[in-house]
Amino acid sequence: MSGAEDYIDFAKPFSIYFNLLKGLSDTRKPSQRRLSNMKHMYFNDEAYNKMLDADDSLVYEFYELGTPENAGDIAFGTSIVYPGKVGNEYFMTKGHFHNVLDTAEVYICLQGQGFMLLENPEGDWKTEELRPGQAVYCAIRYAHRSINVGNEPLVTFFAFRGDAGHDYGTIEKKGYRKLIVEMEGTPSVVDNPNWK
Repeated sequence: MSGAEDYIDFAKPFSIYFNLLKGLSDTRKPSQRRLSNMKHMYFNDEAYNKMLDADDSLVYEFYELGTPENAGDIAFGTSIVYPGKVGNEYFMTKGHFHNVLDTAEVYICLQGQGFMLLENPEGDWKTEELRPGQAVYCAIRYAHRSINVGNEPLVTFFAFRGDAGHDYGTIEKKGYRKLIVEMEGTPSVVDNPNWK
Protein backbone atom coordinates (compact mmCIF):
# COMPACT_ATOMS: atom_id res chain seq x y z
CA MET A 1 0.00 0.00 0.00
CA SER A 2 1.37 3.38 -0.88
CA GLY A 3 -1.03 5.76 0.85
CA ALA A 4 -3.77 6.26 3.38
CA GLU A 5 -6.58 6.25 0.83
CA ASP A 6 -5.60 3.07 -1.03
CA TYR A 7 -8.46 0.72 -1.79
CA ILE A 8 -8.55 -2.58 0.13
CA ASP A 9 -10.20 -5.58 -1.51
CA PHE A 10 -11.65 -7.39 1.51
CA ALA A 11 -12.42 -10.44 -0.63
CA LYS A 12 -8.66 -11.14 -0.79
CA PRO A 13 -5.94 -11.50 1.86
CA PHE A 14 -4.01 -8.31 2.69
CA SER A 15 -1.70 -6.83 5.30
CA ILE A 16 -1.58 -3.44 6.99
CA TYR A 17 0.86 -1.74 9.35
CA PHE A 18 0.13 -0.65 12.93
CA ASN A 19 3.00 0.50 15.16
CA LEU A 20 3.02 -1.91 18.12
CA LEU A 21 4.12 0.79 20.58
CA LYS A 22 2.21 3.85 19.43
CA GLY A 23 -0.74 2.32 17.56
CA LEU A 24 -0.12 4.61 14.59
CA SER A 25 -0.54 3.48 11.01
CA ASP A 26 1.38 4.88 8.06
CA THR A 27 -1.27 3.58 5.66
CA ARG A 28 -4.45 4.94 7.27
CA LYS A 29 -5.72 8.29 8.52
CA PRO A 30 -7.21 8.38 12.03
CA SER A 31 -10.67 9.44 13.10
CA GLN A 32 -10.31 11.96 15.91
CA ARG A 33 -12.44 12.95 18.88
CA ARG A 34 -11.67 16.30 20.40
CA LEU A 35 -13.06 17.74 23.61
CA SER A 36 -15.79 19.48 21.57
CA ASN A 37 -16.96 16.02 20.39
CA MET A 38 -17.37 14.86 24.02
CA LYS A 39 -20.19 17.15 25.15
CA HIS A 40 -22.17 15.60 28.03
CA MET A 41 -19.73 12.68 28.27
CA TYR A 42 -18.13 14.12 31.42
CA PHE A 43 -20.27 14.59 34.53
CA ASN A 44 -18.79 17.99 35.48
CA ASP A 45 -20.18 20.40 32.85
CA GLU A 46 -18.54 23.41 34.51
CA ALA A 47 -15.06 21.86 34.32
CA TYR A 48 -15.76 20.68 30.75
CA ASN A 49 -16.85 24.13 29.53
CA LYS A 50 -13.92 25.86 31.22
CA MET A 51 -11.45 23.44 29.67
CA LEU A 52 -13.09 23.70 26.23
CA ASP A 53 -12.90 27.50 26.40
CA ALA A 54 -9.14 27.21 26.90
CA ASP A 55 -8.38 24.53 24.29
CA ASP A 56 -10.18 21.96 22.14
CA SER A 57 -7.82 19.15 23.19
CA LEU A 58 -7.47 15.91 21.26
CA VAL A 59 -8.98 13.30 23.61
CA TYR A 60 -8.63 10.17 21.46
CA GLU A 61 -8.22 8.89 17.94
CA PHE A 62 -8.60 5.56 16.22
CA TYR A 63 -7.42 3.88 13.06
CA GLU A 64 -9.93 1.66 11.30
CA LEU A 65 -10.23 0.12 7.85
CA GLY A 66 -13.83 0.70 6.85
CA THR A 67 -14.46 -3.05 6.85
CA PRO A 68 -17.55 -4.22 4.93
CA GLU A 69 -20.45 -4.73 7.29
CA ASN A 70 -20.75 -8.47 6.77
CA ALA A 71 -21.06 -11.04 9.55
CA GLY A 72 -18.08 -12.98 8.20
CA ASP A 73 -15.71 -10.02 8.14
CA ILE A 74 -13.62 -8.79 11.07
CA ALA A 75 -13.33 -5.08 11.87
CA PHE A 76 -10.05 -4.18 13.56
CA GLY A 77 -7.76 -1.28 14.30
CA THR A 78 -6.10 0.72 17.04
CA SER A 79 -7.38 3.24 19.54
CA ILE A 80 -5.25 5.89 21.25
CA VAL A 81 -6.61 7.73 24.32
CA TYR A 82 -4.42 10.64 25.37
CA PRO A 83 -3.60 11.55 28.97
CA GLY A 84 -5.67 14.29 30.58
CA LYS A 85 -8.61 14.99 32.86
CA VAL A 86 -11.81 17.02 32.86
CA GLY A 87 -12.05 18.00 36.51
CA ASN A 88 -11.11 14.77 38.23
CA GLU A 89 -12.48 12.51 35.46
CA TYR A 90 -9.90 10.96 33.15
CA PHE A 91 -9.84 11.28 29.37
CA MET A 92 -11.78 8.41 27.82
CA THR A 93 -13.55 7.20 24.70
CA LYS A 94 -17.27 7.88 24.31
CA GLY A 95 -17.98 4.21 24.75
CA HIS A 96 -20.58 2.22 22.86
CA PHE A 97 -22.83 -0.77 22.64
CA HIS A 98 -22.88 -2.60 19.33
CA ASN A 99 -25.94 -2.29 17.08
CA VAL A 100 -25.85 -6.09 16.99
CA LEU A 101 -26.01 -6.35 20.78
CA ASP A 102 -24.92 -9.98 20.81
CA THR A 103 -21.41 -8.99 19.67
CA ALA A 104 -18.23 -9.42 21.67
CA GLU A 105 -15.05 -7.40 21.15
CA VAL A 106 -11.43 -7.97 22.12
CA TYR A 107 -8.95 -5.25 23.10
CA ILE A 108 -5.21 -5.83 23.56
CA CYS A 109 -3.29 -3.10 25.39
CA LEU A 110 -0.07 -2.13 23.62
CA GLN A 111 0.97 0.88 25.70
CA GLY A 112 -0.12 2.92 28.70
CA GLN A 113 -2.25 2.38 31.76
CA GLY A 114 -6.00 2.43 31.97
CA PHE A 115 -9.27 0.65 32.48
CA MET A 116 -12.06 -0.72 30.36
CA LEU A 117 -15.43 0.20 31.87
CA LEU A 118 -18.14 -2.31 30.92
CA GLU A 119 -21.89 -2.28 31.48
CA ASN A 120 -24.85 -4.24 30.14
CA PRO A 121 -28.49 -3.09 29.77
CA GLU A 122 -29.50 -5.14 32.80
CA GLY A 123 -27.21 -3.09 35.05
CA ASP A 124 -24.25 -5.42 35.54
CA TRP A 125 -20.97 -3.50 35.34
CA LYS A 126 -17.29 -4.26 35.67
CA THR A 127 -13.88 -2.65 35.23
CA GLU A 128 -10.91 -4.45 33.67
CA GLU A 129 -7.37 -3.12 33.89
CA LEU A 130 -5.57 -2.20 30.68
CA ARG A 131 -1.77 -2.52 30.78
CA PRO A 132 0.73 -3.61 28.11
CA GLY A 133 0.16 -7.24 27.13
CA GLN A 134 -3.27 -7.43 28.81
CA ALA A 135 -6.18 -8.57 26.64
CA VAL A 136 -9.73 -7.60 27.65
CA TYR A 137 -12.70 -9.57 26.36
CA CYS A 138 -15.82 -7.40 26.14
CA ALA A 139 -18.64 -9.95 26.32
CA ILE A 140 -21.83 -9.73 24.28
CA ARG A 141 -24.38 -7.14 25.46
CA TYR A 142 -21.75 -5.02 27.25
CA ALA A 143 -21.04 -1.41 26.38
CA HIS A 144 -17.35 -0.62 26.72
CA ARG A 145 -15.27 2.51 27.23
CA SER A 146 -11.46 2.89 27.41
CA ILE A 147 -10.17 5.23 30.12
CA ASN A 148 -6.59 6.51 30.33
CA VAL A 149 -5.46 6.83 33.97
CA GLY A 150 -1.74 7.24 33.18
CA ASN A 151 0.65 9.90 31.93
CA GLU A 152 1.22 8.52 28.43
CA PRO A 153 -1.11 7.56 25.57
CA LEU A 154 -3.25 4.47 26.19
CA VAL A 155 -2.95 2.38 23.02
CA THR A 156 -5.13 -0.65 22.31
CA PHE A 157 -5.69 -2.97 19.36
CA PHE A 158 -9.33 -4.03 18.86
CA ALA A 159 -11.26 -6.57 16.78
CA PHE A 160 -14.97 -7.41 16.39
CA ARG A 161 -17.40 -8.81 13.80
CA GLY A 162 -17.79 -6.63 10.74
CA ASP A 163 -21.56 -6.17 10.85
CA ALA A 164 -21.76 -5.22 14.56
CA GLY A 165 -21.96 -1.45 14.10
CA HIS A 166 -21.76 1.09 16.93
CA ASP A 167 -24.52 2.41 19.15
CA TYR A 168 -23.14 5.62 20.67
CA GLY A 169 -26.59 7.16 21.15
CA THR A 170 -27.57 5.10 24.19
CA ILE A 171 -24.43 6.19 26.06
CA GLU A 172 -24.87 9.82 24.94
CA LYS A 173 -28.41 9.83 26.39
CA LYS A 174 -27.94 7.76 29.55
CA GLY A 175 -24.23 7.77 30.32
CA TYR A 176 -22.63 4.96 32.29
CA ARG A 177 -23.77 3.99 35.79
CA LYS A 178 -20.20 4.31 37.06
CA LEU A 179 -17.32 6.72 36.52
CA ILE A 180 -13.59 6.32 37.06
CA VAL A 181 -12.20 9.47 38.68
CA GLU A 182 -9.01 10.48 40.44
CA MET A 183 -9.39 10.59 44.23
CA GLU A 184 -6.31 11.31 46.36
CA GLY A 185 -4.08 10.50 43.39
CA THR A 186 -5.70 7.10 42.73
CA PRO A 187 -8.24 5.95 40.12
CA SER A 188 -11.52 5.23 41.92
CA VAL A 189 -14.92 3.94 40.78
CA VAL A 190 -17.86 6.13 41.82
CA ASP A 191 -21.56 6.36 40.99
CA ASN A 192 -22.38 8.66 38.09
CA PRO A 193 -24.60 11.44 39.51
CA ASN A 194 -25.89 12.19 35.99
CA TRP A 195 -26.87 8.63 35.04
CA LYS A 196 -30.43 8.43 33.66
